[in-house]
Amino acid sequence: MTTRYIRANGAELYAEAVGDGPAIIFVHEFADNLESWAGQISALCRRFKCIAFNARGYPPSEVPENPELYSQRIAAEDINSVLESYSLKSAHIVGCSMGAFATLHFSILYPEKCKSITLISCGYGSPKELQTDYARDSEMLADKYIELGAEQMAELYAEGVFRQQFKKKDLRGWMAFRSRLSDHSTLGASLTMRGVQRLRPSLYDLQEDIRKVNVPALIIVGDEDDWCIEPSVYLKRTLPNAGLCILPRTGHTVNLEEVGFTNRVLMEFLAMAESGKCLPKENYIGKSALLSGFK
Repeated sequence: MTTRYIRANGAELYAEAVGDGPAIIFVHEFADNLESWAGQISALCRRFKCIAFNARGYPPSEVPENPELYSQRIAAEDINSVLESYSLKSAHIVGCSMGAFATLHFSILYPEKCKSITLISCGYGSPKELQTDYARDSEMLADKYIELGAEQMAELYAEGVFRQQFKKKDLRGWMAFRSRLSDHSTLGASLTMRGVQRLRPSLYDLQEDIRKVNVPALIIVGDEDDWCIEPSVYLKRTLPNAGLCILPRTGHTVNLEEVGFTNRVLMEFLAMAESGKCLPKENYIGKSALLSGFK
């Protein structure tokens, strides 16, 4: 494994790389760091060059104190900084939750640099009727981080209703997740929640941009992650070349909660993308389900 620090927009990003072959860049969720991808990297590094990095605000990446250095656009541009640092023209991009939003925005900005995109647990706060509440809750959470600190916040945030499935299935894995969460930077977490999470646009406002992302896409969601199910179905219907995988009895941290299942689905999808077998679905809107085969 090799490590490096990558200069991005006003911050240095810590990255790790292992393996050889076509490149995959892994983009972590708000409540974790690059270690959350250990199960996927262990399985995929024998065939791919696996690159994972900590987002700005997540040590050992730099924690800028300027709030203006945290935004959804900057998070997407940070992926590009990582890609260019490794002299890559394109890569498979795999993101979870906050990382999935960044992955999607990266694909909108740089579709030519995406061999494929994988969006895991994408969609919190996107429904239009929930945006006001989501922004309010994000602001409150950012304030709580400053008030209580990352260690105490980890005890509370890890107990969220969308994390209980993980806790029940794999207590030791969940405890390791909570431990990583407690090591977050208090300031970095607060500024990320305030600048990236709270202010990101709704997926439904990006419909025309999303329709133009004609790269192989995989959407993965747990069937008990209620906030992400409808947005994931929307992404399936909007991304021209997308497949949708819904894992049963699974919450938000899909790649941690169902490591083997996630790895099998990812391996199959990446193999199809590499071989050119991921083809856009036909437009069936307005066609009869019973008579569409008749000419």
